[in-house]
Amino acid sequence: MRLPQGCDCDHDRNRAARRRQPSLRSVLPLLLLLLLPRAAAAPLPAADSSGEAELEEAAGRQAALPDCERLARLLHARAAQLQEEMCEKFTVCENSMEMLIQNNLNLPKVMEEDGCLLTGFNEDKCLRKISSGLYTFQTYLQFIQETFTSEKQNIESLCYTTEHLAHTVKQMVINPDEIIIPDSATQESLRAKLKSDKTWIEKITTHLILRDFTSFMEKTVRAVRYLKNTRSFSV
Repeated sequence: MRLPQGCDCDHDRNRAARRRQPSLRSVLPLLLLLLLPRAAAAPLPAADSSGEAELEEAAGRQAALPDCERLARLLHARAAQLQEEMCEKFTVCENSMEMLIQNNLNLPKVMEEDGCLLTGFNEDKCLRKISSGLYTFQTYLQFIQETFTSEKQNIESLCYTTEHLAHTVKQMVINPDEIIIPDSATQESLRAKLKSDKTWIEKITTHLILRDFTSFMEKTVRAVRYLKNTRSFSV
């Protein structure tokens, strides 16, 4: 069979190849769609982001310290002021003879073993003590709110700020679940023990609560300031 003259076979083959090329390109998206789910399902090497997450967490705790110090200073000042007003209005003062009565209130206190002193300072242990102590003081402060009625609004603010600081410090603890928060039954039992049919006993109880709360907040201010100025959080 003779080919027509002037037939450019190579040209025809190239043109046919170019016509087939788009059809190959049209298959690529389908191939990618088939491959992508497998690639997505394939496990990727685990990135070691734990160090970054820990650094971010530590930075967040460090950033919360100035606010904690401000709240602690505010609570300390308010409690000290209420103490003075108790002395002025009801002559229930630190040097009163009534203060000689036995103190069985079992109020939270920052002790050497709590890790809040400069010697043997343990930041996480100290923060746990501060947070749990503030939560415990809530019930005592609510009692004051009922007995020191002339300062009810100020004491209500004191209760709210105390709870806020307790929650903030709790979030700074490595294991927040370790914070001891009195349940409702414990709070009700304590409230019943604090009440008395003798007004003067309730006033003395109020004074003792404010005195120990002021002392607790003074040590809290020192601990938080120490953390803010000289310590970095361990992670």
